[in-house]
Amino acid sequence: MGLVDRLKAIGPGALVAAAFVGPGTVTTASVLGAEYAYVLVWTIAFSILATMVLQEMSARLGLITSEGLGEAFRSEFENPLAKGATVALVVSAIGIGTAAFQTGNIVGGAAGLATITGVSENVWGPLMGLVAAALLWTGNYKLIERVFVGLVVVMGLAFVINAIMVRPDLGALGSGLVPTIPDGSAYLIAGLIGTTVVGYNLFLHASTVQERWDGAGDLAECRTDTIAMVAVGGVITTSIVVTAAAVFPEGTQIADVGEMADQLEPVFGGYALTLFAIGLFAAGFTSSMSAPLAGAYATAGALGWERDLQSTRFRAIWGTILGVGIVFSALDYNPVEVIVFAQVANGLLLPILAVFLIYAMNNDELLGEYTNSTLQNVLGGLVTLVVIGIGLQTLYDVLIL
Repeated sequence: MGLVDRLKAIGPGALVAAAFVGPGTVTTASVLGAEYAYVLVWTIAFSILATMVLQEMSARLGLITSEGLGEAFRSEFENPLAKGATVALVVSAIGIGTAAFQTGNIVGGAAGLATITGVSENVWGPLMGLVAAALLWTGNYKLIERVFVGLVVVMGLAFVINAIMVRPDLGALGSGLVPTIPDGSAYLIAGLIGTTVVGYNLFLHASTVQERWDGAGDLAECRTDTIAMVAVGGVITTSIVVTAAAVFPEGTQIADVGEMADQLEPVFGGYALTLFAIGLFAAGFTSSMSAPLAGAYATAGALGWERDLQSTRFRAIWGTILGVGIVFSALDYNPVEVIVFAQVANGLLLPILAVFLIYAMNNDELLGEYTNSTLQNVLGGLVTLVVIGIGLQTLYDVLIL
């Protein structure tokens, strides 16, 4: 199959890209660009490479074994105590975690619509959540996938056009690929990597590739999809950094993405503001669908339930996660404590997932000839060391500071 045909097969990778380019990434990238201009662009490059490495492993595991990551966890531990602890960790970190972040996803997307229409986020939030619920309720994976692909295209065009409009300094942008860590930037570096290399995406990807493809014969298409769409996510994130670097003097400290939107209109006119708002809406809406879907795949797999988009229990899981976001998006309530818990849980789970994933990808009985190569193990090991460092940093920030 030629490259053109493979590009036509783009699918599950779009869900992964849409999941990590959410309102959290838009905010972090905006703050990073405003404060450090292009200096930390290398962080995006590393994050994207790390995401490609782990997501390719997860997709290969799902495609070759026809199991999700949750099932792989269950089958690996025979000791009832170890199995119970694993299930509890997955359900709390992924299930509760996605529910905690869901409010931010919906409110972020609603903020984009509010900017365009002038109607409050508290109105748009529940409406957007209900539309997301209707799409997921269809249980039609092909329809859901097409919506994701379309919205990733919209999001990409919106943010990339804005970045082109600001006429970035390409030399300075290129120099930002050289790793440097300015004083006080460690938290932003960890934040951007943490919003890009997302634990629940590993569960989402291992399951959705099975909805699209049948087995080892489709591995080439699957890899093309993964690499291409994660790269698109990196281009989108870089575009946001570039735009923020252009509209704010270097060193500007901004509190949230709203300041970015406020700055765009007087500098570049209403078109730039509208494009940014459209991109923010697409980022929020896709994340508001991908997070519940990932939570459902992870939780159902860990509990040994059927991973069927139309099953009652599967719908109950994503419905609960989405429902939490809809309710809180209609209120002026910020569930800070729940989000802090989710950050800690995800910070702990991601290194465990990475270690387990590499271990599983070297299991000859599980994968046969499709086990990791030496290069894949080296790259996976380096990524794992970094996510362990981020996990420890998260624990330190939340529990000690």
